[in-house]
Amino acid sequence: MAERKTRPVEPRVTFWGAARSVTGSMHRVDACGRSVLLDCGLVQDSRSESLRRNREFPFRPKQIDAVLLSHAHLDHSGNLPNLVRQGFAGPIYCTPATRAVAAVILGDSAKVQEAEAALLNGRRNSGEPEVEPLYDERAVYRTLLRLKAIPCDTPFVVLPGLEATFSDAGHLLGSAMLSLRIDGPQGERRLTYTGDLGRPGLPILRDPAPVPAGDLLIAESTYGGRAHGSADETVERLGEVIRRTVDRGGKLLIPAFSVGRTQSLVYLLHQLLGAGRLPNVPIYVDGPMAVRATEVYRAHPECFDPPALRMLQEHPELFGEGRVTYVEKVHESLALNDEPGPCVIISASGMCEAGRVLFHLQRVVSDSRNTVLIAGYQAEGTLGRRIAERPPEVRILGRSYPLRAEVVALDGLSGHADHDELLRQLTPLAGTTAKVRLVHGELASATALAEALRKLGFGDVAVPERGESAVV
Repeated sequence: MAERKTRPVEPRVTFWGAARSVTGSMHRVDACGRSVLLDCGLVQDSRSESLRRNREFPFRPKQIDAVLLSHAHLDHSGNLPNLVRQGFAGPIYCTPATRAVAAVILGDSAKVQEAEAALLNGRRNSGEPEVEPLYDERAVYRTLLRLKAIPCDTPFVVLPGLEATFSDAGHLLGSAMLSLRIDGPQGERRLTYTGDLGRPGLPILRDPAPVPAGDLLIAESTYGGRAHGSADETVERLGEVIRRTVDRGGKLLIPAFSVGRTQSLVYLLHQLLGAGRLPNVPIYVDGPMAVRATEVYRAHPECFDPPALRMLQEHPELFGEGRVTYVEKVHESLALNDEPGPCVIISASGMCEAGRVLFHLQRVVSDSRNTVLIAGYQAEGTLGRRIAERPPEVRILGRSYPLRAEVVALDGLSGHADHDELLRQLTPLAGTTAKVRLVHGELASATALAEALRKLGFGDVAVPERGESAVV
């Protein structure tokens, strides 16, 4: 879709990413003669269209004056280095913990981009152009220099006429909702962006703050129409899966994001072990990124909820040190599957699109004694999604493998609010919010949430397509 040549007079948001899909969050706000991005994430599925969209922005990056970053997950932050590489020179505002997490996630992403480019170049035919990585570690370094840390609940001026406030989203360490006050031609307008909205009662993190009121609400809809299990049910099911796998002599593989999901899993395993509810089985967290991320968690206890703070005071080994083995070296990782007995392996990436988990999957999926535990959302088109759908065979790194391992989905570990939790958090805004635009959800999920919101009294509720705009 062609970009407008002139900026609209009325404050306007254009939805350029995570529109009727989950990954690639990127929304452009045009107001007060300036342009601001809400997030700048990577599209994360296997289609060639995604590669093109990640490389090519639907606007000139030099036109963007600032970025407001909700949190550091790749689908929200992962294309920032490419934005900088292509000419963006403004500030990127986020919370202090997000700045620390982004350094880990973006640094790892650059290494993945460079490794994948090298792999493709090794396979290219004579005469084909060399593949360049989307960005490299130098671009990440330049990006990190632009991150400006602002604590939650502290209003700050983004640009003349634009004031923003972060509030706790409870999704990931440092994650935030955003309230943007805009001096428009018809007076003050307010825009609220939920980013990824967390769940009450999640391990470690504080619960989400109340969603700020706004004239336009941009809300996530990942689990619209679906329900998670309760926290207690989730912990019990996790223990059952481990015991069942150990009883049949198998290995439990948990693909998990290195930041957030891994720490939550280790925290829960620590609780189960402490309560004597698990057999004595080796537990491995595989990947240097997970080690670095855990160090970041330890450095930001201001994001912890009271139970986690108490547990940290009583048990300094909150993230399992002494009971969990953290694996950093490649040869140690490869040796894990040669372990003679049962074990638990937590490894990235969470959607099985890259990382060491691919090598573990090759060794695990064809043995019926083993279990693959799906512990988070799996985007359409990813290997994790295909495994979750339990086909007779799956293709991993170019080879097909029969899928005989047990596959268990545990949605209760999700960092996203489910349908009812979203409604509970958004209902207080009914009657005061003029417009709602639902993003970060596949069409069926977003549509289910939209219908429920209309029944609660929200009037103008829509699920925008990519490139659609809404006046604030």
